[in-house]
Amino acid sequence: MENTDYQVSEEEVARFKERGYNDDMLPKTPEKRNMGAKNYFTLWMGSVHNIPNYTAVGGFLFLGLSPINVMMALIISALVVALFMTMNGRAGSKYGIPFALHLRSTYGDIGAKLPGFLRGCVAAIAWFGLQNYTGSLALLILIGKIWPGFLAIGGSASFFGIGIPGLLAFTLFWALNMLIGIGGGNILNKFTAILSPLIYLVFGGMAIWAIRAAGGIGAILSFDTSGATQSINPIFAYFMIINSVLAVWAAPGASVSDFTQNAKSTKDQTVGQMASLLVAYVIFALSSVAILIGGSIHYGIQEWNVLNIVDRWDNFTAVIIAMTVFLLTTISTNATGNIIPAAYQLSALFPKKVDYKKGVVIASVISYLIMPWKLMENADSIFIFLNSIGAVLGPVAGVMIAHYFFIKDQTINLDALYIDPKENNTKNVYRGLNRQAYIATIIALLISLSGQFIPALQAISNVSWLVGFSCAFAIYYVLRKLGSEDTTEEAFD
Repeated sequence: MENTDYQVSEEEVARFKERGYNDDMLPKTPEKRNMGAKNYFTLWMGSVHNIPNYTAVGGFLFLGLSPINVMMALIISALVVALFMTMNGRAGSKYGIPFALHLRSTYGDIGAKLPGFLRGCVAAIAWFGLQNYTGSLALLILIGKIWPGFLAIGGSASFFGIGIPGLLAFTLFWALNMLIGIGGGNILNKFTAILSPLIYLVFGGMAIWAIRAAGGIGAILSFDTSGATQSINPIFAYFMIINSVLAVWAAPGASVSDFTQNAKSTKDQTVGQMASLLVAYVIFALSSVAILIGGSIHYGIQEWNVLNIVDRWDNFTAVIIAMTVFLLTTISTNATGNIIPAAYQLSALFPKKVDYKKGVVIASVISYLIMPWKLMENADSIFIFLNSIGAVLGPVAGVMIAHYFFIKDQTINLDALYIDPKENNTKNVYRGLNRQAYIATIIALLISLSGQFIPALQAISNVSWLVGFSCAFAIYYVLRKLGSEDTTEEAFD
């Protein structure tokens, strides 16, 4: 199939660079697009098989659905996520532009700052710190198995609520994640290529162990999940799981152009991401349900923390291998979903002073200073914070997709998008603030958050991403169609 993506010339890049844009913000020329379908196939594998996702499945089993229905809901969720990721990644793969410029094409150069800051700085940096802390818990178990005396270092002393062994484990894991982030996409491609087959082997092996430990697949599939804390309509439970999975991908899905800008073609990123997410979630659906239920049956307790199940194993080698792979998947998740977007966004906000590598260091230091272990002391507050960020990004994604596909018909004027600060061109379509986009985003945000404040609308909180995305999409589309007969050349402000 012929590649219809826009071929950015060296002359265009040189012209944009003269306007003050650093290399990280410039569109990628064909020779710099080095990610094919195979690269995208391995890209998200580690982001699926991480500790928080396994814990979430434990929560899904309490919704009252049977194990097979939880698996099916996860696979359907994967299809929805894959469509979202590939569609929102088309602007990046067609024009070779990063998320910051994709966002500008929708919200305008001034309007892009707030949603960009929320996604690239607040959400990404907070998640980076939280994922580092979660990974450090696995690292602490790993080190404790190899060197039991490590867990006694410092005695009862603590540093702002965390013990010395925990702080050392966190610092070590944080530094490793920062180094991977500094390496950028090239290091990440190699890292995920190695990690992908390990995921198949380790999590497949864990699932086989769990099935045998439970007495067969039948015991797992017939496991009684009727102990749900509340009665939920099965169809609505499906939507709750789909929404939860989408919320996990809300941040990387919004900024997916940071990765698709490197695609050799739109076809490569579409085929690669679709296959990656579907295959990864089929494996994840089977392994997560099998491991959590199988482990619970085997040990005679309902245990939904996969780390606790692995920690109970008698086989030292198996514990080491499993914990190592969990650590690697957390690193992959942190790089793809958090530190890389944060670095790019900091570079976009301060293009003359901050490049990509400086952005990684700044974001990493901030993620350490916020002391993420403190945020996790109160489960209610951290989930309210993260759900609020997700509720913001759902409407943002809805506006972005509506604008690119249905308002602009997948067309971006690169020369206008890379605004020349020396020219005071008020007619430039990308200058200012897209008021209609902001109106749609704010209204959709208020609707998606309404369930947290109005008891009668509590159900909305359980599907907030879906509600926010749908409302923003519809409101923005109507506002644009009613607001102007010619939306192609009209400036935002």
